[in-house]
Amino acid sequence: MPSESTVPERSRIAIQGVRGAFHEMAARQLFGDSIDIVPAATFNQLVALCSQPSATEAAVMAIENSIAGTILGNYLLLQDAGLYITGECSLRIEQHLLTMPGVALADLTEVYSHPMALAQCDVFFARHPHLRLVESDDTAASAQRIAANNLRTTAAVGSALAAEVYGLQILASNIETHDSNVTRFLALERRPELLPTTGNKVSMHCSIPHESGSLSRLLAMLAAQSANLTKIQSVPKTDLPGEYLFFIDFTVANPAILPETLRLIDIMTTSCKVLGVYKENTSAL
Repeated sequence: MPSESTVPERSRIAIQGVRGAFHEMAARQLFGDSIDIVPAATFNQLVALCSQPSATEAAVMAIENSIAGTILGNYLLLQDAGLYITGECSLRIEQHLLTMPGVALADLTEVYSHPMALAQCDVFFARHPHLRLVESDDTAASAQRIAANNLRTTAAVGSALAAEVYGLQILASNIETHDSNVTRFLALERRPELLPTTGNKVSMHCSIPHESGSLSRLLAMLAAQSANLTKIQSVPKTDLPGEYLFFIDFTVANPAILPETLRLIDIMTTSCKVLGVYKENTSAL
């Protein structure tokens, strides 16, 4: 469970995608198996669902991938969402070729999946050029479509959970090109107040004075506080060309220093918003 989570054991958790998506796997890692999945077609819809007490207790959102990099649009969504990060997990992305039971590779003519999933399996598909690749909105939705329509010449690329949920066979397992493909997911909750001493990792965004050395001074202060910078991402400000908003993650060995660290950050920045204080994920992948 995420550190300091207020989510009860049986909860409605919003995910991007449908049942069987990698987001569901991450949700179960973060909140346990006694949850009800609330599908969202887009990340915008996910944020909207997580903001509604009548719809959900929490949500899970992918934020970065070890191959594709930062999902910048999701950071921008969190900027004004009013949601709070309460935990994180990292999930090894294992892609499988899913078909109706009894289907052989020679029976297939096309494969559906999200364009990212198809790209992650490029070496496998290069070895099977007879397969036509068709991009779709979601890996698990592609598996759902095959099962719902009993498609026997079509496969999907997706998770082992999707195969289980929709009664499909795994015709070829672990077809991803890189075995180090890992996605980091965030647990999101509605939180009226920040609790800056309940975890050892901080996610925030800030603006700094548009002058020489302002960023280096901020980073030097974090180093002096023994904070370990784990991420920094700059985004141009739409209202101030040439100036940037910085998304920053850092960890501390002693959570007791966080109030002072956050106070110094507030002094050294022109604007600052803490998106979450939570326990760093250190579990093995």
